[in-house]
Amino acid sequence: MEMKLQWLDDPETFRVNQLAAHSDHMYYRNEAEAIRGDSSYSKSLNGEWRFCYAENAKERPADFFQVDYDDSGFDTITVPGHIELAGYDKIHYINMMYPWEGHIFRRPPHSLKRSENKKTLFSEAEYNPVGSYVREFDLDEAWQGEQIRIHFAGVEQAFYLWLNGEFVGYAEDSFTPSEFDLTPYIKEKGNRLAVEVHKRSTAAFLEDQDFFRFFGIFREVKLYAIPKLHLENLWIKPLVNEDMKSANLDIEFTFASLLEQSSGILDCYMKDSEGEIIWRQSLTVNEKKLTINHAFEEVHLWSNENPYLYEFCAEIKDGQGDVIEFVPYQFGFRRIEIKNKQILLNGSKLIINGVNRHEWDAHTGRCIGLDQMEQDIDIIKKNYINSIRTSHYPNQIPWYYLCDKAGLYVMAEVNMESHGSWQKMWAVEPSYNIPGSVPQWREMVVDRARTNFEVLKNHTSILFWSLGNESYAGENIKAMHDFYKEADSQRLVHYEGVYQNREYEDEISDVESSMYAPPEEIREYLSNHPKKPYIICEYMHCMGNSLGGMNSYMELLDEFDNYHGGYIWDYVDQALLVHDEISGKEVMRYGGDFEDRPSDYEFSGNGILFADRTEKPAMQEVKYYYGKYS
Repeated sequence: MEMKLQWLDDPETFRVNQLAAHSDHMYYRNEAEAIRGDSSYSKSLNGEWRFCYAENAKERPADFFQVDYDDSGFDTITVPGHIELAGYDKIHYINMMYPWEGHIFRRPPHSLKRSENKKTLFSEAEYNPVGSYVREFDLDEAWQGEQIRIHFAGVEQAFYLWLNGEFVGYAEDSFTPSEFDLTPYIKEKGNRLAVEVHKRSTAAFLEDQDFFRFFGIFREVKLYAIPKLHLENLWIKPLVNEDMKSANLDIEFTFASLLEQSSGILDCYMKDSEGEIIWRQSLTVNEKKLTINHAFEEVHLWSNENPYLYEFCAEIKDGQGDVIEFVPYQFGFRRIEIKNKQILLNGSKLIINGVNRHEWDAHTGRCIGLDQMEQDIDIIKKNYINSIRTSHYPNQIPWYYLCDKAGLYVMAEVNMESHGSWQKMWAVEPSYNIPGSVPQWREMVVDRARTNFEVLKNHTSILFWSLGNESYAGENIKAMHDFYKEADSQRLVHYEGVYQNREYEDEISDVESSMYAPPEEIREYLSNHPKKPYIICEYMHCMGNSLGGMNSYMELLDEFDNYHGGYIWDYVDQALLVHDEISGKEVMRYGGDFEDRPSDYEFSGNGILFADRTEKPAMQEVKYYYGKYS
């Protein structure tokens, strides 16, 4: 198969040769490796790559992936990282409009009845930057003869992949992992990996979030070796019974490969928080899908106040009984449900003292590391925040593990916002809204929901699946809702957009959700036979000296059993620390400070923290009221 630039223009082409999404469990050669946190089945490709920037596809080095291509004139760039923050292209912040508005006429394919001019899209655009990345690697001796995969944790926004001159695949969806099988093309020494990243594709119509518009390989890249018997997909389903004491544990296993001449052995056990084994079970692995079930008379329940985690372990053995793969996973028992139009967690009313959180660092943008995540957990816990909405895309996988351990309630959002397709100059005008009910956009958005679910489904902290942000409502978002309800009966589904399109009020979202509704509007809804419990998914917009008067929202928690609080907009300012040539100092710069047009200027600064994570004065009110209702 050959790559086609026209995939950038086609919403029906969003993954080519990409492996199916699966659970985010890590696997090791044995338990000792797991204790060290260092798997001999994985190898990082982070670091310095050779790099070439071009302003559009016509100017890119189209043959750079060939094994004999002379790339001695390429620059170097650090992976992971944003191309703009490495000194290329333009830094650009914008909120709801598409970034090309005012520069070029461009509408989502299939959204208008009249024919569209293909030259106004992306493959032939005069401005659609391309980053060409190259690096070499050798295959570890212990991996020779194994299946080899590559894992991209996040590439913005569309990319093509080659190995040793052979086309491997194509992917979109900037904020979820993309994996490919390299086995047919790999060799022992001198493998040449080439990645071509395009800043925009049809995915840009769905990734219109309120943020800086970066591109590049901005999350980690890893190689993985797949053992002869490999656990591909793991789904741990802890089901707490109505007595809030006993529980059932259902676990589904899907194996990517089986032993050729004998059956394997799956030895499972579970540890409590003290490390004591409280249950063990073994199965013969002679088919690709297996399930087990175990009933517990009494379990510790997980919550924000007591984030109690058990550890499930799976030892996978060959026919001789030797361990060839070890998989650990921490999880908790908790029950989330709606009764009498009230959300209950472990039988009690759920109170959300929440905040919306972009991934952000003042120096590196959305390319953040574990240190920043751990710092955020400390700040969040200290200020009595108990819930995070991952606005408006899946976060890096380590974040969800930290939320499990910290007892933070997560609203896990799909990577979707199509704000500019239905709201123009603050007016609701959905004439070319996507995904809407346009058939050609359906599978792309359902795939985003599916990937979000498959990767993150084992995280106890996730109470809500969220169908994205500010994308209006239509049959395609209903299809996303239906997918989650069929795939996962143990969590709730959230979506705010039906507030804008009441036609889908009874078909999308388990909760009534709104943005910036005044307290009286919420009171009116809840006082007049509400259909659903209420969450305000964005409120207390923390810009400048705002965030006063929290009490008018918090007192609703006392007044209504089916009001559950909400999520402040937002956690941290999106601003960049840059060197000021005049003063010689590092200064904070916001949207519009980079000659970026169109821009929403300092609107990028809405956080209860400054971009350097200094707490704003507004945090005092957050801490007081969230502490009062903790």
